[in-house]
Amino acid sequence: MLVLPTRLTHDEAPACMRMLQQGLKGQADSSSTVVDATALTQFDSSALAVLLECRRESSALGRGFSVKGLSPRLRELAALYGIAGLLPAAP
Repeated sequence: MLVLPTRLTHDEAPACMRMLQQGLKGQADSSSTVVDATALTQFDSSALAVLLECRRESSALGRGFSVKGLSPRLRELAALYGIAGLLPAAP
């Protein structure tokens, strides 16, 4: 499982994406990528961009993608941008 930090804004997005890319490479035997967003409390729309890029890279590797613990605020932001369906909740 990949874990998001507590803060993910425009300033943190590049470093967070690099961390997630490393994590994706380390999950070579996994059929699905789960990103844990439970700790994420401070964010802007960059958090959505990071999640979408992680989803894209996961898909390119032939893996499923889901998000655990997406806050109501971030889910609302995703709905506002019309991308909520691209960030399915992890079981």
